[in-house]
Amino acid sequence: MTLRYSLLDEPLIGVRLAANGHRARLSLPAIFAALAEDEVRDFPALRPHQRHPWHAFLVQLAAMALHQADRSELFVDEPAWRDALLALTPEHPDGAAWCLIAPIDRPAFLQAPVPEGSLAKWADDTPTPDSLDILVTSKNHDLKQERQSNAEPNDWIFALVSLQTAAPYPGKFNYGVMRMNGGSSSRPGLGVQPSGGPGRRWRRDLRIALAERLRLVEEQGYRDAGGIGLLWLSPWDGKSAYSISALDPFFIEISRRVRLIEEQGRFVVRRTGSIGPRISKAEAAQRKGNTGDLWTPVERKSGKSLGVAARGFHYRRMVDLLFGMNYKWPPAQNLDESDDAEGLAILACAIAGGNCKTEGYHERRVPISRIVRKRLIAHDTDPLAALAKARVAEIAQIRTVLWSALGTLFDNDASKDRFSDGAKDKASRFATPFEQGEDARFFDGPLGLNAEIESEAPEALRLAWYRSMAERAEAILLNAFEAGPRSAEQRYRARAAALSRFHGGLCGDKVPPALAQDYRNRQTPQGDTHHASK
Repeated sequence: MTLRYSLLDEPLIGVRLAANGHRARLSLPAIFAALAEDEVRDFPALRPHQRHPWHAFLVQLAAMALHQADRSELFVDEPAWRDALLALTPEHPDGAAWCLIAPIDRPAFLQAPVPEGSLAKWADDTPTPDSLDILVTSKNHDLKQERQSNAEPNDWIFALVSLQTAAPYPGKFNYGVMRMNGGSSSRPGLGVQPSGGPGRRWRRDLRIALAERLRLVEEQGYRDAGGIGLLWLSPWDGKSAYSISALDPFFIEISRRVRLIEEQGRFVVRRTGSIGPRISKAEAAQRKGNTGDLWTPVERKSGKSLGVAARGFHYRRMVDLLFGMNYKWPPAQNLDESDDAEGLAILACAIAGGNCKTEGYHERRVPISRIVRKRLIAHDTDPLAALAKARVAEIAQIRTVLWSALGTLFDNDASKDRFSDGAKDKASRFATPFEQGEDARFFDGPLGLNAEIESEAPEALRLAWYRSMAERAEAILLNAFEAGPRSAEQRYRARAAALSRFHGGLCGDKVPPALAQDYRNRQTPQGDTHHASK
């Protein structure tokens, strides 16, 4: 078998150029050269859940190449990048480790050599790149499987990077990567996203990686010189494992035993399970995902890395990650004076982990306003945290008023402490859109957190937000009337009682005082429904 599809020498990776939007194909060294000049607008074939694994791969690989060459400045052109990447595989000067297809006793890109010398007992059930990658993406009804029937080499490249560097534990003999706090967790990615193309973020995170290297060696126990960086270079029998102390701080791991071959002009994947992970299972379990990863927050109390559940990066979680004391920011999330004055955002992304399954891909961007930027640089976030947490609590207060009114509607004017289970379930279901709407506009928009932080009249803006929440909640209650009691007498009584409870709640002491006072001031004198709750 000859070497085929070299990432070093062939233009296999599709890009869209920033200058004119035209599409082009580049080799991996040419990708680095183009990113250095911010000439790439995006990677059109890159699927959303593959974005962070691909970004992390490019940063880690470039960081190892620069360190190996003993330099901090970027290489100037494609040939220099090619030489630097090839220098990472000195035992394979012909570039076999950078080819999608190579003899099975030699490494191929993200594919370890096969010591048993045969693929005869390996499974042949992976006809498309998305079926290779689907174990770490989503259920079939979330993201349809086996749609990439006309796949090109870069589809396989992206799928391999996603599978090998971000896979959880999907079942027996398929282990997850070390950079997560357990097999049912995920490898999150949090960092600062500058304006511009992916090259600007790549350059920023690469600078941070080089600055963090010595600290990672000292704190995490990696090897500074001679550490193993590309874990697919050595044969893997599915049993042997590396010790963490043998690894480079920016090691690129592999989680699966897979090999690409070509049959009748199309790619075919062979794969088999492993008895254990590629990195010491005991050491990984002890770390709980705390590996010094540039993009992974670590819980201060437990020392384990962030795990993302099915709800993803909802507003309460983002408040905690941005301003709370529960998590230590990863290096890529730290701002400094060299970061742009405008156009910055915090980018959070992850595939939600589950028990032998995944719960979908989640991504959220939170714009960083001028004052927020200043306080994040100074690590003076207490005022921001207090304001954000107050907003979180106030959303919960309005939701409680809405929920109580909905329960009254669905239980025909019953008191809150005697709602039936059915009424409680319906109330929760109908109240969900209220919280989802507040989630969507929590940070951004004319009444969002950023607007209040930057406002010269924050009290007036806060009151406008209160009024907006009350109006949204009442609209949801009125829309729920159609799902309430059907008989005329019960319908009238339940609706009147629900409105009475809702309006009374907005006048009471369980909502922000400014809203309660404003609501009382705006009551109509003869309004039957605007009275205190029963």
